[in-house]
Amino acid sequence: MYGWAEEVVGEILASLGIRDRTFIATKVWAEGKERGLEQMRSSMRKLCVDRIDLMQVHNLVDTTAHLETLRQWKAEGLVRYIGVTHYADRAHPDVARVLRQEPLDFVQINYSVVERAAEQSILPLAADRGVAVIANRPLAAGAALGALRGRPVPDWASELGCTTWSQLLLKFVVSHPAVTCAIPATANPDHLRDNMQAAFGPMPDESFRERIALAATRH
Repeated sequence: MYGWAEEVVGEILASLGIRDRTFIATKVWAEGKERGLEQMRSSMRKLCVDRIDLMQVHNLVDTTAHLETLRQWKAEGLVRYIGVTHYADRAHPDVARVLRQEPLDFVQINYSVVERAAEQSILPLAADRGVAVIANRPLAAGAALGALRGRPVPDWASELGCTTWSQLLLKFVVSHPAVTCAIPATANPDHLRDNMQAAFGPMPDESFRERIALAATRH
């Protein structure tokens, strides 16, 4: 699914000796129990690890079969945590059903200042069940930033230690009480450094979060 990403990460972990300082998460995306097993074993080889911190069933593909395998792997110590993922609002009812029916550690779902549907169902349900939340598309695959191009960052952003819209929008996401972390995608090291700054400084409270949302979405 992600080209050479697992091999590259595996080489970096091995060459720098940083496995113990790294949380390794990947996905299984296959039809059928045996194909899923083959894919997950392949991921472990590529990543040069004997245990995955988090293995997720991607896009709810063959969820029942893969979660059965993953529960066994968790019992054997091959994975620490298990979860499911999706990236679209339309799948939220199915994600919620799995959350209610299966004992999960993580759920990964789309959530951003312009994609807030998860607030209505997934985030409260995850909080109730003690399930960690990874927010994917926290910048709406760049669309949230594209709509703000040329617009200055509000002066009050400095109260949160933010100097860019990326930092402000990421703080909106990760400050939600139910959200554990966000995974903005980038291939640009400068964007990566910018995004990481959102992890520092004060986090907005609920009223400040709404202030961010209003500023980012007004036309």
